[in-house]
Amino acid sequence: MREVELLVIGGGPAGLSAAAEAAGMGASVLLVDSGPRLGGQLIKQTHKFFGSRDEFAGTRGFKIADVLLDELKGLSDRVEAMIDTTVVGYYREDGTVSLSRSEDEYFLVKPKRIVVAAGAQERLIPFPGNDLPGVYGAGAVQTLMNVYGVVPGKKVLMIGAGNIGIIVAYQLIQAGIEVAGVVEAMPRVGGYWVHAAKIRRLGVPIHLMHSIKRACGDKVVEGADVMELDERFNPTGREFHVECDTICLAVGLTPTVELLWQAGCKMKYVPQLCGYVPVRDCNLRTTNHSVWVAGDSSGIEEASSAMVEGRLAGYGAALSLGYGERPDRYLSFIKRLENLRAGEVCDKIRSGIACVLCEGGEQ
Repeated sequence: MREVELLVIGGGPAGLSAAAEAAGMGASVLLVDSGPRLGGQLIKQTHKFFGSRDEFAGTRGFKIADVLLDELKGLSDRVEAMIDTTVVGYYREDGTVSLSRSEDEYFLVKPKRIVVAAGAQERLIPFPGNDLPGVYGAGAVQTLMNVYGVVPGKKVLMIGAGNIGIIVAYQLIQAGIEVAGVVEAMPRVGGYWVHAAKIRRLGVPIHLMHSIKRACGDKVVEGADVMELDERFNPTGREFHVECDTICLAVGLTPTVELLWQAGCKMKYVPQLCGYVPVRDCNLRTTNHSVWVAGDSSGIEEASSAMVEGRLAGYGAALSLGYGERPDRYLSFIKRLENLRAGEVCDKIRSGIACVLCEGGEQ
């Protein structure tokens, strides 16, 4: 059994930010991530971020990961990071956490506080042929290209016109891969129009109110049939065929919350946040008062918001351990989140968060 002050679960934008903030206040932090390197989704993101200077506007995602990792290096006396380390379970009886490292080491940790920043899982959709080689999730495509330098195919059909689908489509084009089209079931593009405009200028068609009907091919993907949908999302009977060797699914994410269920946190299904998420106070403390949440585990949002949430959660956890209060810094996190969530685009996020806010004393 090993005792630690703060356990941060997840080494993506939220987890790195939480660890840096808490360690900067003086807390001793154990940061664990299941991947082969820290950075999470940031290391896959080659596009430039929006927002303000505080949110690294104009900086590419993988460069932001380097900035956060450099910050942690400066706090190495208080931060220990473990990669290839998966949290297996939380034991509510005494708050013990079990972990598996590199598949051959199993150990227990008893933290005083926990920040869950475990990210999200890709959603997939059922259709005939979706198990053929050549059907990928968008995150898998990003990993292949931007982490390992491997192209998934020569001609790709993108399913989903949210930010992830549009951005990955553009990254595919940058890698010299033909994008046959983008298929979206909704009547409008879900991602930022500035991203969609890039691929439209490059000649990529965006088929709104359409969905994939089937993947075609015997042993591998050789094409796809696309069907038109009516306003009730039922097929109209009109369809067309697309020649492609790769189908990329960018149809949304689901918060990774299994540990929060195990920890006894009060959970609520909130469609605006893309699934079950924990009830929490405005400082991201859950109804298990030893556990904070940040990033996509609290609801699907942009990486910019995840980093600020990580700061807020790390601050709150360190403060509860007795480390010095920094009111100005705390208020800056609240203000930055408000600014990131302002405007019509974030109406859904704001309404979702309102559904899960609780008073600090709720159990």
